[in-house]
Amino acid sequence: MTEPQRKALYRIPEAMQQLSLSRSVIYELVRSGRLRTVKEGRTRLVPESAITEYVSLLERESTKGVAA
Repeated sequence: MTEPQRKALYRIPEAMQQLSLSRSVIYELVRSGRLRTVKEGRTRLVPESAITEYVSLLERESTKGVAA
């Protein structure tokens, strides 16, 4: 399987695919501030760095409370 092409900015459907999340979940994450987005004109875009930060946040939350 080939690795998906990396981009600086992803449209919402591309971010959905990258994170394996539904459209409604993506927009809830945006509303709650857990996933950063930018706007270019009327288009909402998710920076690659925001996707990376969100995955890191999930990893930190999953290990919270686990003894090292």
